[in-house]
Amino acid sequence: MQDLKVVMMGLGYIGLPTAALIAGKGIQVHGVDINPNTVDTINQGKIHIVEPDLEGLVHHDVQKGNLKADVKPAEADVFLIAVPTPFKGNNHEPDISYVESAARMIIPYLRQGNLVILESTSPVGTTEKIGKWIHEARPELDGKIFLAYCPERVLPGRILYELENNERAIGGIDEVSTEKAVAFYSRFVKGQLHKTNARTAEMCKLVENSYRDVNIAFANELSMIAEKAGINVWELIHLANKHPRVNILQPGPGVGGHCIAVDPWFIVHDFQEEAKMIRSAREVNNYKAEWVIEKIKNAAKDFQISNSRKAIVACFGLTYKPDIDDMRESPALEIVEQLANDEMEVVAVEPNIHTFKKLKLVSISDALQTADIAVLLVNHKAFQNINLADKIVLDYCGVLNK
Repeated sequence: MQDLKVVMMGLGYIGLPTAALIAGKGIQVHGVDINPNTVDTINQGKIHIVEPDLEGLVHHDVQKGNLKADVKPAEADVFLIAVPTPFKGNNHEPDISYVESAARMIIPYLRQGNLVILESTSPVGTTEKIGKWIHEARPELDGKIFLAYCPERVLPGRILYELENNERAIGGIDEVSTEKAVAFYSRFVKGQLHKTNARTAEMCKLVENSYRDVNIAFANELSMIAEKAGINVWELIHLANKHPRVNILQPGPGVGGHCIAVDPWFIVHDFQEEAKMIRSAREVNNYKAEWVIEKIKNAAKDFQISNSRKAIVACFGLTYKPDIDDMRESPALEIVEQLANDEMEVVAVEPNIHTFKKLKLVSISDALQTADIAVLLVNHKAFQNINLADKIVLDYCGVLNK
């Protein structure tokens, strides 16, 4: 095991924890990131993201010499690609340019017998495209390397545990590639490894997040209906969930993150005639942020009419989910930025981020001293016991739902 060498392309929210977990098993990992600051931070045994227990593991791996970061790849036995896959344009076309760039970076370093695994959430057929790019640049490797797809299933705040213990779907472009990938993951994953083909594994990741998006959309749509009907949506969901076969999720200001807010569009783009429910769910969850903005504006307008001055609005939370620092596709961030762009008096509170260029961050106590309206957007633990007795409170994430 110690003789195996792995290259990890991408050292972000998934790449770095995965690299650290592998290196923690005594395997040599050469991590690659295009950001020199990220590389320098990791090589100092530190981390550039917030994730429990990760910094200690990275520090240990670096000290042991099992983890090294660089801006360029090296020769290895296994190459993992874990880079972003956003969408682009108004039609939400999947953008696999980061995947292509990472794949082309490793091509000069490939040797016969290497295993290349894509972990990035990708449209169906992307693993096969990597094979095509490799074949075009290195035709002598045709049929002599192994290609597979294996998506992660992790929850921020529990990434290290879930990377090691969750079950995984692993699909190669052929059976031998699948077997090679399963053998590799079995070295550091305790969860059951399910063999399939690359296309099914790619679609599996998209389906998992689309399923969650649809269920969240039901809760968000219900929250807007309940508000119009004068019903407390939190109580309504609590009571409805007493049914033995009902499990409604909790509503929020929208849906964020690089998975649930993005992945369903990959299916919608490629299957436009068939993916009607998936598209509708995406539209509902995107609209929820717009709905929240209008509610806040209306509350601020009513305050100004009653008090002859502009309301100071304190928005609590900027990340896309509680108790992390990740703001990718965050509806809370979108809401706060839109309010600020509309020249409202807005202050932002985000206990998991120290500085943010786009907005001035204030402490909880400072926000409570100055704010007239408190808008709860993310259910951080730090917000659970704050005193909002003298504020106009708009709770869109259930902080006050005991």
